[in-house]
Amino acid sequence: MLKVAVLDANAISRNLLTSVLIGGGHDVVGDANISAAGMAAMIKLQPQLVCIDIGTPDDEGFARLDNIRTSLPKALVFLVSGKMEAATVQRAMESGVHGFIVKPFNGATVLTSIRNAIIKIAKQHRQAATSNKPAD
Repeated sequence: MLKVAVLDANAISRNLLTSVLIGGGHDVVGDANISAAGMAAMIKLQPQLVCIDIGTPDDEGFARLDNIRTSLPKALVFLVSGKMEAATVQRAMESGVHGFIVKPFNGATVLTSIRNAIIKIAKQHRQAATSNKPAD
């Protein structure tokens, strides 16, 4: 499955999400808090999927998200939060988030969300590849 990094200020949340992801067959290559050092360490690992709780959904929180998107442009990014307000969801989607994980976690829902995002992206890539083929 995917190489995953989990970024969350709450150690209990990190551990729970890590357990869910490992149980779902994913390779959790690292987890850290959302400090600059923690984020840099996770970026170094070059994960294919990043689950990040940006903290407060303010400019500083979204700067963390932008940093991940810039540093790992090919990675799937899931926003993790206990509060999913419409404005936060909209801004996250505009920032390139691929999905959302709501606290408290439901293991089956987390894994289904990730699987659905992978399927959606695979379909988009297939459609792009077939539309770019030259006509015979």
